[in-house]
Amino acid sequence: MDLQLRGKRAVVTGSSSGIGEAIAKSLAAEGAAVVVHGRREAEARRVAAEIVAAGGKAFIALGDLGSDAGADAVAKVVNEAFGGVDILVNNAGAFPQVPWLESTAAEWNDLYNQNVGSMVRLITRLVPGMKQRGWGRVIAIASGVATMPFGGRGNYSATKAANLNLAVSLAKDLAGTGITSNTVSPGMVMTPGVEEMLKRMAPGLGLSPDDLAALEQFAVKNMVPNPSARLGRPEDIAAAVTFLASPLAGYINGTNLRVDGGTVPTVN
Repeated sequence: MDLQLRGKRAVVTGSSSGIGEAIAKSLAAEGAAVVVHGRREAEARRVAAEIVAAGGKAFIALGDLGSDAGADAVAKVVNEAFGGVDILVNNAGAFPQVPWLESTAAEWNDLYNQNVGSMVRLITRLVPGMKQRGWGRVIAIASGVATMPFGGRGNYSATKAANLNLAVSLAKDLAGTGITSNTVSPGMVMTPGVEEMLKRMAPGLGLSPDDLAALEQFAVKNMVPNPSARLGRPEDIAAAVTFLASPLAGYINGTNLRVDGGTVPTVN
């Protein structure tokens, strides 16, 4: 299927590894020119180089989106490289592992700034150009915990719920502009960070840190039970995002698309 993305310009925040990297590569494989964003220059350059080596077009933008100055720096690179953007994928964020009663209000505020404020900063800088051109896609990466939060990590779950609300509000505000706003909510995905978390847990479970297959099955049975009987892969999320970013998804708007193997047991 031709997703009609050739010639489109995309920014994927937090795309120097993990889910963001897979999204950037998927968009580029469909013909979009991509800005790879991150805070680690070496990793951002690696991802961009791999896109170019595969025949795609990529630039890098470095900056901490938790600050106005960082967002300004990223927007400047986008505008200088592309003269604007058609697709904004807000993937960057933090996932602290602090128990509920050990987290502070200041930490909650800081995480909200990283996981929600970062999205607002790029939306306000890049979406006005989309409005002028009459077409665009804004996609926020949320999480299944937005609607089915864990007992711990309440601050993270709250920011992901805010991502859903933000996307629907934005879709309504942009009514009739040719721009859609949606979220994709992954379940647990085998990113490098999740692999490291499972490896740290392994000794206490009587499992080898090197036996990722056994660790994955432990997670599926005890942490995120789902009828697909596996954890996600970054490419699972990238495929959904790439479709939502395409002209073919123009009638999908204000929607949360769960890509979680069926972990969240509800019909909406």
